[in-house]
Amino acid sequence: MKLGILQCDHVQNSLQPDFGDYPAMFEALFKQTGEALELHFYPVIDGHFPQHVDECDAYISSGSKWGVNDEQPWIRQLEDFIRELYAAGKGFVGICFGHQLIAKALGGEVEKSPLGWGVGVAHSNLLAERTWMQPQQDNIALVVSHQDQICKLPLGAQVLMGNDFCPYSMFQVDSHFLGLQGHPEFSAQYSAALMDIRRDRIPVDTIDSAMDSLNYQADDMLTTKWILAFLRQTLTTG
Repeated sequence: MKLGILQCDHVQNSLQPDFGDYPAMFEALFKQTGEALELHFYPVIDGHFPQHVDECDAYISSGSKWGVNDEQPWIRQLEDFIRELYAAGKGFVGICFGHQLIAKALGGEVEKSPLGWGVGVAHSNLLAERTWMQPQQDNIALVVSHQDQICKLPLGAQVLMGNDFCPYSMFQVDSHFLGLQGHPEFSAQYSAALMDIRRDRIPVDTIDSAMDSLNYQADDMLTTKWILAFLRQTLTTG
């Protein structure tokens, strides 16, 4: 499968010696699955987009420090590209920022959550089963890092996972679009480093509890296998 990764941010320079940039994280993540993938990276944050939706079989977008409501030209261009992918029936998975941009692009709404920051490892309950969720698991733990949340889903969206803090932590639109609030590509170590450099923005008690949560093993590999199974299914049903 030829998979396009729409890169929506760069790892902060001070953290790159230890963690690399986001393409390296995705490469390491997908390598662990053992699946045959041809990865193509598009740093859309720098204005580099696919010339056509058919450049790749399917696409994934990364998270970002930016919000989907920020008036950045590349964000509006990405929103338009997501609509093109949707109209073309292309398989697409949005992670964090990408998850929220799916909602906005297709008529939903996103806002800064009144509950504050979601950081550390979060647990979401499975609310609807799908055939690509193999092996199935009723509760999924993933690293999260976000202030914004979807407050209104697009018409026809189906919620697949959620919790009290983030009711729409995974949702699907039709057979080819999937949104995921969590970060399967983030390690616990990177999550901790990211929180450390954001101590001026995140309340101390929130960081303390989030740091404790990082002791819990995240389901990053299971979630990644689900994502790839979902995208492969879009190639046979699209």
